[in-house]
Amino acid sequence: MGHRGKKNLMTVNLAGLVPGRQADDRGVLSNQSELRALVNGRLFTAGVIAIFLLLCVLGRYWYLQVPKHDDFAARSDNNRIRLRALPPTRGLIFDRNGIVVADNRPAYRLEIVRERLDTSLDSMLEKLADKIELSDSVMESFNRRLNNEHRAFAPIVLRYNLTEQEVARIAVDRHVLPGVEVQPYLTRYYPFTSLLAHVVGYVGRIDDDDLLQFQAENYRATTHIGKSGLEQYYESQLHGTSGYEKVETNVVGRLVDVLERKPPVAGENLDLTIDVQLQRHASLALGQAPGAVVALVPKTGEVLAMVSNPSFDPNAFINGISQREYNLLLNSANAPFVNRVLRGEYVPGSTLKPFIALVGLDANVVDAEKQFFSSGEFFLEGSTRAYRDWRKGGHGWVNLREGLEQSVNTVFYQVALELGIDRIHGGLKAFGFGQATGIDLTGERTGILPSRAWKQARFGEPWYPGETVIAGIGQGANVITPLQLAVATARLATRGQSVVPHLWRAAEVQPVPDLVFPEQYWELVIQGMQDVIHGARGTATAIASDAYQMAGKTGTAQVFSRKEGEDDINPLELATELKNHALFIAFAPVEAPEIVVVSVVEHGGSGSRFAAPIAAAVIDDWLQRQ
Repeated sequence: MGHRGKKNLMTVNLAGLVPGRQADDRGVLSNQSELRALVNGRLFTAGVIAIFLLLCVLGRYWYLQVPKHDDFAARSDNNRIRLRALPPTRGLIFDRNGIVVADNRPAYRLEIVRERLDTSLDSMLEKLADKIELSDSVMESFNRRLNNEHRAFAPIVLRYNLTEQEVARIAVDRHVLPGVEVQPYLTRYYPFTSLLAHVVGYVGRIDDDDLLQFQAENYRATTHIGKSGLEQYYESQLHGTSGYEKVETNVVGRLVDVLERKPPVAGENLDLTIDVQLQRHASLALGQAPGAVVALVPKTGEVLAMVSNPSFDPNAFINGISQREYNLLLNSANAPFVNRVLRGEYVPGSTLKPFIALVGLDANVVDAEKQFFSSGEFFLEGSTRAYRDWRKGGHGWVNLREGLEQSVNTVFYQVALELGIDRIHGGLKAFGFGQATGIDLTGERTGILPSRAWKQARFGEPWYPGETVIAGIGQGANVITPLQLAVATARLATRGQSVVPHLWRAAEVQPVPDLVFPEQYWELVIQGMQDVIHGARGTATAIASDAYQMAGKTGTAQVFSRKEGEDDINPLELATELKNHALFIAFAPVEAPEIVVVSVVEHGGSGSRFAAPIAAAVIDDWLQRQ
């Protein structure tokens, strides 16, 4: 019974394989050929489908390998082969004697490529913090670069100037730091630190504004650019031309091979007119006082020394300075970033008198014989206001030469009044006052050379005779820069020769017209300046040297004006910021001038006491070494 039941069940199941067919009483299909045909049909269908799918795969493979070969080969090469820009070596800067004042030193920097990191940026930074120093200022700079960098796979510098120990620690764990690379590079170095900061300037990291001024393609591999001084002015010459390498890399971006290379072209070296030893000597002579010293070769305009005090260390800016440190310098009351030789604007005081004398001689309002009486006070006709001489009680009867020797205000009050402000303006403009000198540095100021038109345009007011009187002694609206004063003194020393100051010995300068005065006018004024130092009553006889003859002129520029009728104030009772500025101009030797020096000491007091010894020290050093 049980067996029969099983047989019937099998019969039903087999019969169900072929719909519409009935099983016989033995439980088997009546036609075996039909079953075989059914199975073969299904196998054939499956085979056709498999062959079709295989053909699709083969067709796709052929499509990728043949029609699309070039496209995918290019994509593959883009992943495997890339162009790497090569920075040029920045040109060096030398002083006139071949001493390096801006150098390149080998160093290492740490770069991160975000797209190649195997972890988050924060996690990688935590790893690196155990191996190198990451100060707040370093992270501040890195985050700034991180926010400004938008190119994919562009390396971003995390740290400059890695120590050898830090490089070694990174090298040991390089295999677990994908996306992190230590790159050798040359970093700028200024061996004389603050001594030449205002002349040479410094380089800093490139920003978008910098690239607007230069061809961006040439700066793809460059991280630093000139930010001030000669580094900025001669950036095109110093930078050079970038090269490139076609390199092969592996899947993690490591260099495998260099396939092609175009070497960069190094920047041009600069040979300066500056003499480092004279620069140091001038700086020591100025000391800690805020002020400026500039020395020129009068016939050529070569700048031998350019000192601005206080100064700063340019090395601090190369690889980034913290915002706090920068703000301290920027907001300092002594303004260390200001190049006082170019941008310091001072009332010239009595240093302007030799130029007023020449203009007066040329206009025939004064001659060698004309006498002036100095009683200690000068009055305009119909006015009770007194314009004072620096010596109480005056100097008595003096001529123009004696007026220069003793710096007699009354002489120049009278000469200025007879000239008038517009003739003074025209005469002084010919010496270069009120305009840029054309030196190869940026940021030069022009000072102020007043005239009727200038006052009307600036203040909407007329010019008054009293203003002309004080203009004759370099006070009032007159404002000069030390460099302007040096150029004017050089033109005087050479008796009118064209002088354009420059710092690069190969600089191309635009000549200016020579000044033409009768020889006797030059002689008279220069003799008066020579008497300032070597005369019996000169205002700077303390600096006279037996070795050579020097011509000079002292200047004391008032910082504030005394009220009418106010007696002299004891300088010791004045606050420092209210003391007069001390100025001095000089050249030597008188018969064949080799050097012109201008010194300015802010709030120094007397020009003869404070500024003159500085200029004398610079001239002594130069002439002794020549």
